Amino acid sequence: MKKIGILFGQERSFPMAFIERINSKNIPGIMAEPVRIDKVMQGESSGYAVILDRISQDVPFYRAYLKNAALCGTAVINNPFWWSADEKFFNNCLATKIDVPVPKTVILPSKDLPADTSEQSFSNLAYPLDWEGIFDYVGFPAYMKPFAGGGWKNVYKLHDMPDFFEKHAETNQLVMLLQEEIVFEEYYRCYCIGGKYVRIMSYEPRNPHHLRYVADFKPSAERLQLMTDIVLRINKYLGYDFNTVELALRDGVPYAIDFCNPAPDADIKSVGQENFDWVVETAAQFAIEKAQAQVEGADNLTWGEYVRTSATGKKLY
Repeated sequence: MKKIGILFGQERSFPMAFIERINSKNIPGIMAEPVRIDKVMQGESSGYAVILDRISQDVPFYRAYLKNAALCGTAVINNPFWWSADEKFFNNCLATKIDVPVPKTVILPSKDLPADTSEQSFSNLAYPLDWEGIFDYVGFPAYMKPFAGGGWKNVYKLHDMPDFFEKHAETNQLVMLLQEEIVFEEYYRCYCIGGKYVRIMSYEPRNPHHLRYVADFKPSAERLQLMTDIVLRINKYLGYDFNTVELALRDGVPYAIDFCNPAPDADIKSVGQENFDWVVETAAQFAIEKAQAQVEGADNLTWGEYVRTSATGKKLY
């Protein structure tokens, strides 16, 4: 029996529907359940052929558990080694090399010194930074947000330099991105599962959270294909099995705004019934595919084009 587990936190609608959907298919030799952990011993199998991870970004213990499980042959969705290494600034840097339009973006050192450091720890950092060059490059209005993490936490819209310095003083030890504002005509949130299944969802980030998937615009067939190609290209290079890409259309050009979302919102109250049904069915089908292909004791993780090509020493772009 190959077990498919889902590791999750406070959410309920998606994990329970995911489990129910897999088990309702009655596929011989495959069953799904919530992951159960009563001990974690080095080098010992988790007992799961596949684990869909929805929470380890917030629980370091779970991330360590998943790395051990992957080492023993579990196909973890998403690859916990890559997820640990990735962050939003790298995503933007990579996008500039694979012909994906992104806002002009810079990374900023934290306003407060990280724990266990002193001013001497930053001997290589110019003081002050070239603020004039940074602001000329990004422009105002601009957005500032953490370089790692998800959701809309600690996100600021900034109107000028005084506004920036006032808000940046509130960010404590967070490392922040400063990003060009893309004034968009349309905005889309795009699910990508298995590096091949894509769902383009109209999205209005200026609405209250529960109404963001209620939008009165839809893409043309040509624009739909363009956005699908971008979503697939991003996930091919990053190697995510489960991710969302947010695209803002300015003058008809899709700019990738945020595409490091390996545990994206899938709650039925947020995404709506139609999108929820697609995510549940597609995630269930992909997890079954991974279970059927899983080889005990082998590396069953997905590695993106960036890592795989870099490891061979070949030219990446």
